[in-house]
Amino acid sequence: QVQLVESGGGLVQPGGSLRLSCAASGFTFSGYSMSWYRQAPGKERELVAQITRTGGITNYADSVKGRFTISRDNAKSTLYLQMNSLKSEDTAVYYCNFYSSRAYWGQGTQVTVSS
Repeated sequence: QVQLVESGGGLVQPGGSLRLSCAASGFTFSGYSMSWYRQAPGKERELVAQITRTGGITNYADSVKGRFTISRDNAKSTLYLQMNSLKSEDTAVYYCNFYSSRAYWGQGTQVTVSS
């Protein structure tokens, strides 16, 4: 069955960096565009970044543009999110996602930016 397993979250100080990973299985990873979403406490889930099947096109939320980089390794069926210059407002649970008739989500990984 389809599985998306996020990892790499944690506690980091403002200005720091983290790299999130999403290990995919149970489907043809290279056949789908992939996305990262996040949900902060008391807020709706929001789109952070998207990447096309080959990685040729990426899109970012304005709030993370220039600080976050989405990438993928189709040989490893893994999606990444490099997060630099982290801010307190980046604190959230981060989820990877794709659509195939319906939305598929991982369990999420917590990112906390705090001094």
